Amino acid sequence: MYRVAKASEYLVITGSGIDDIKIAKKGWVFPGQTSSVFDISPVNYTFEVQAMSAEKLPFKLPAVFTIGPRIEDEESLHKYAKLISSFKKDGKQLHELVNGIIEGETRVLAASMTMEQIFKGTKEFKQEVFGKVQLELDQFGLLIYNANVKQLVDVPGHEYFSYLGQKTQMEAANQAKIDVSEAKMKGEIGSKLRMGQTQQNAAKIDAETKIIATQRQGEGKKEEIRVMTEVKVFENEREAEVAEANAELAMKKAKWAKNSQVAEVEARKAVALREAELQKEVEIMNALTQTEKLKADFLSKASVEYETKVQEANSELYKKQKDAEAILYQKEKEAEAQKAIAEAEFYARQRVADGELYAKQKEAEGLIALAQAQGTYISTLLGALGGNYAALRDYLASYLKPADY
Repeated sequence: MYRVAKASEYLVITGSGIDDIKIAKKGWVFPGQTSSVFDISPVNYTFEVQAMSAEKLPFKLPAVFTIGPRIEDEESLHKYAKLISSFKKDGKQLHELVNGIIEGETRVLAASMTMEQIFKGTKEFKQEVFGKVQLELDQFGLLIYNANVKQLVDVPGHEYFSYLGQKTQMEAANQAKIDVSEAKMKGEIGSKLRMGQTQQNAAKIDAETKIIATQRQGEGKKEEIRVMTEVKVFENEREAEVAEANAELAMKKAKWAKNSQVAEVEARKAVALREAELQKEVEIMNALTQTEKLKADFLSKASVEYETKVQEANSELYKKQKDAEAILYQKEKEAEAQKAIAEAEFYARQRVADGELYAKQKEAEGLIALAQAQGTYISTLLGALGGNYAALRDYLASYLKPADY
């Protein structure tokens, strides 16, 4: 059999081939399987819950809940399908289940609160009830779509809310009488205040006019002092920049002088080396020339005299080589000494330049600190005199010499 559920219904199929239940809008029901239909339309549940506060004061809570299955969640829909399939078709069991959950949670919550807390926090009390009821309904796949809790009602013989309303009405009437008396009093006082305020405003305007005139004079003097201070600071900054440039130039000159001296020493060293090499070549040529001359003049004495001259020439050449090496070593030491002297002079000049630059910086910082201290001193005196620039001028004139200002 092929079955189709209505728009607000679902099919529940159980039996052969299905482990638990199968929920669908339409489908085949095969032999060995059974099917039923359940409605997912929300239902209104009207209650009048009787609860009791922490002081053992009973009251009624009329409420209307719109409750139905949570259709957007497949797991919740399965829970509701299992629940509804175990009930009779008249729906009384589901109504009793929902009613029991609402009454139970409401009574438990009311028992933990005083009547004053319930009455003043009605909105919070309702939200707390809805939250706890929804938490219990989740296990059955049900959802509160809408809930409306009416005004709390007294139980016959315990007219707490009616007495509270009478108290409120009497307080409102007494407050109205007090307001009328206060309005009359304010009218009489206001008339007198208007006359006094007119005279006070006239005197206040005259005083403010004098104060504004004095402030304008003081602001002019203050601006003049500020401009002079800025000019002095600018001059100090320029002097510091000039000192820094001079120090940098001195350092560059010292570096250039050092490089020049090192190049000069290296040039002299190279010349000395070249002179030694040329001298060696000259001595060798002289020895060769002498040898040839001896061969020509004293051919018969060649063997003995030749050896003698060669040994003498070698000895002389060796001596000259040693002399040249000694001169070269001396030149190298002189170059190293001159290099050390140049580095020492450069370091001394650099320290002098650094000292001058540091002195200029400290001088500029001192001038800035002096200007700030003077500004703070003037501001403090002016605050102590209530912003009266004329009084400040008289005070400075009485304690300072003419040359100081």
